[in-house]
Amino acid sequence: MHRERSATVYACLVFAFLVTVTWPLKAAAWANYEARVTSVVDGDTLWVRRSKAGPGTEIRLQGIDAPEICQRWGRESREALRTLVLSRTVTVSEIGRDTYGRVLARLRVRGQDVGGWLVANGHAWSSHFHRNAGPYARQEVDAREARRGLWSHRRPLEPRAFRRQHGACPH
Repeated sequence: MHRERSATVYACLVFAFLVTVTWPLKAAAWANYEARVTSVVDGDTLWVRRSKAGPGTEIRLQGIDAPEICQRWGRESREALRTLVLSRTVTVSEIGRDTYGRVLARLRVRGQDVGGWLVANGHAWSSHFHRNAGPYARQEVDAREARRGLWSHRRPLEPRAFRRQHGACPH
């Protein structure tokens, strides 16, 4: 009886989690628009503006994790993103919001997937969760094998591990 109740509680928790995670994804999946990139914070965060008079929107690139700005290769990663998108018009495909309230999105510039380009050129990791290697796993393997970007260093430290060891970068 106790085991059945535990299984039921577990199933309810998993269902609640899946609804919470996927509901915003379905609601925002069609939120596609063009915007101009106004600033780049780091290798996976930037600001866009839909119109000259409109408010800015903070975007966190979905599917990648770039080095922290105070981490090795952090400045190079930010500069790569700046060079690719700053002051350019991009297509934003909103997916949801992160825990900090930033819009999670995929970006395209001149038809190029920005996250895929960053990972392929060694400026970010493909975000992975548990056993899922992430959306840009193939690009990460190729960059690693070619020793591009952050992979030119021995054993680069993933941003998640860096934050656990050193905390957040000072602002």
